[in-house]
Amino acid sequence: MRHSILAVAVALAATGTAAAGEGMWVPQQLPEIAGPLKQAGLELPPEQLTDLTGDPMGAVVSLGGCTASFVSPQGLVVTNHHCAYGAIQLNSTADNNLIDLGFNAATKGDELSAGPNARIYVLDEITDVTAQVRGALEAASDGHARAHALEDLEKQLVADCEAGEGYRCHLYSFLGGNDYRLFRNLEIRDVRLVHAPPNSIGSYGGDIDNWMWPRHTGDFAFYRAYVGPDGEPAPYSEDNVPYQPKQWLKVASQPLGAGDFVMVAGYPGRTFRWALADEFDATTGWSYPTVKRHYENLVELVETAGAADEDIKVKYASTVRGWHNVMKNYGGQLEGFERMDASAIKHRDEQAVLEWLRGQGAEGQAALDAHATLVELLEQGNATRERDLVVSQLFRTGALGAARTLHRLSMERAKPDAERHAGYQERDLPGIEGAMKQMDRRYHSEMDRQLQEYWLRQYVALPQEQRIPALDQWLGGDDEAAVQAALDRLAGTSLGELDTRLALLEADQATIEASEDPAVALAVAMAPHFIVQEEIEEDREGEELLARPIWTRAAADYRRSQGGHVYPDANSSLRITFGNVQGYTRPDGVELPPFTTLEQIAEKHTGEEPFDAPQVQLEKIAAGEYSGLASEELGTVPVNFTADLDITGGNSGSPVLDARGELVGLVFDMNWESVASNWVFNPELTRVIAVDERYMRWVMKEVFPAPQVLEEMGLAGED
Repeated sequence: MRHSILAVAVALAATGTAAAGEGMWVPQQLPEIAGPLKQAGLELPPEQLTDLTGDPMGAVVSLGGCTASFVSPQGLVVTNHHCAYGAIQLNSTADNNLIDLGFNAATKGDELSAGPNARIYVLDEITDVTAQVRGALEAASDGHARAHALEDLEKQLVADCEAGEGYRCHLYSFLGGNDYRLFRNLEIRDVRLVHAPPNSIGSYGGDIDNWMWPRHTGDFAFYRAYVGPDGEPAPYSEDNVPYQPKQWLKVASQPLGAGDFVMVAGYPGRTFRWALADEFDATTGWSYPTVKRHYENLVELVETAGAADEDIKVKYASTVRGWHNVMKNYGGQLEGFERMDASAIKHRDEQAVLEWLRGQGAEGQAALDAHATLVELLEQGNATRERDLVVSQLFRTGALGAARTLHRLSMERAKPDAERHAGYQERDLPGIEGAMKQMDRRYHSEMDRQLQEYWLRQYVALPQEQRIPALDQWLGGDDEAAVQAALDRLAGTSLGELDTRLALLEADQATIEASEDPAVALAVAMAPHFIVQEEIEEDREGEELLARPIWTRAAADYRRSQGGHVYPDANSSLRITFGNVQGYTRPDGVELPPFTTLEQIAEKHTGEEPFDAPQVQLEKIAAGEYSGLASEELGTVPVNFTADLDITGGNSGSPVLDARGELVGLVFDMNWESVASNWVFNPELTRVIAVDERYMRWVMKEVFPAPQVLEEMGLAGED
């Protein structure tokens, strides 16, 4: 396995005095911050954490949006309940709603497929390809050529990396494009649901408690990874066998307490701490409020329809949950930004860099020019952002989304694989087919019509200069009558039928463009617009590929000169963050403890969703039946805990490890005061929220029994 050890001199080097809390560290940086790690309480050698196939890092896996970890030699995987929610929903019907009932597979034969697109990615290799990427970019003549040079090289690198059967590779950019690394993962394609508590445990508190502390949520679920009889990754088959990982986590041998060292290993999605102040202002002034408003409207539409139709409620449950999460997250960020005057902080910090650069001669001027270029590119994108949002969302609704994908696939299939647009190569076909198959369980024609109606009304309300001729021509007007007539035409689509979608999946471009299906016809009419937009975005991307690394490197150099931390923004690649179990004091002066307890679940119980704890759980709590899992410190079973670590979306399901690298819980959230940390980190208020492994075990023993899971984890009979 090739690991790229990062030199102190390069952009990712850790400088200054790293402290517990801030920083989503690339694993190879950890030896350079060994002092703070030891001071915080780590008992393992920091170098052990750079062995990404060793113990414990080799047990940590990605689900492609969440994190998880192996917890048995038979491929048992633990993650958050909300990360498995899509699989639970996919296997639910109005008559057998596993979201409400929960699910427990008594035997391996009872385990359910998590869906054709469910994946577990096991990290196998990381290769530094910075020199190759920088060489390709520097040889390009302009922005357009630069964007295509990167795309072509990425395809080549990925193709070579995936030459071995069963691998999935991804090129990651770090610190604004100053470093590039190619990650190779074993791609496990047969993922099955093993155990998930009912929603009244797994999502106790629901949206009301989301992002809040104190919390009392049993946010955990179990999958199992399966491979072919030969041990190689394979699609779902009854002949497949459990995957046998090289590493799996052991549940903590010592109880977790206040002040104890903890670390999280996982795959955080995106942070923006190196973004421009103007980019921050565009996000807070338009993007977050606008998306939040639209999602609020969409949630109301679907929840109203779902109240009258259980089929709609079940089919759109995962979608609505995602909207709710984004709405509350964006609201929390906006509130946090205002509370800390984050815009002033971002502008102050950026001005300090600009002033410093003005005294750095020619090199400083290059960074100043790069900054000006990035501001100009942002303004160009802002000019059509409202139209771009509305149109993109319209063509992500069920039938239109399928039509657009199928038409573009037919166009790309006519090209050699290496020349196809990213997302439509041979490597992408299983995912596209899986999406077409899964659509049956997440699509309802009447609900789809309402979603189309919402976005079409948003479109006709746009100013004339934002309008698209092809869409205007198809609509034939911009009043309510035109919208309703358009919806009536779209209602004639047959893309709600699986057989139709699968047939078009194999069709060539001429066949699809001759189709009389109204959704397909609209997708065909809009294709030239989408292609032109892609070219415009590629031109901007190409200019940014030149300017962004120069500016970010300069900002990092300034931060080093001030003794600050230098670590890259999160980008969905593997990171480690560390700190200690501790509560915090809210801005209003209220002190909050680091643990919550069983008895507080009963105190919150109202009998109405989302505070509708199962009766058996309430009875066990009232009887003080702790099953030997009570904390001496608390005198009862801990439910959730907080710690001063640095995470973001994508970390959901990440294992929380103690000083010995043993499992003490699963991260599932951040506190309300810390959601703004994606842009501006606040060490006093930033906390992660995790479900304590003792509560997980208590639920599986006393409330929603899973003796087979406990036995497989080596926990049977413990009390």
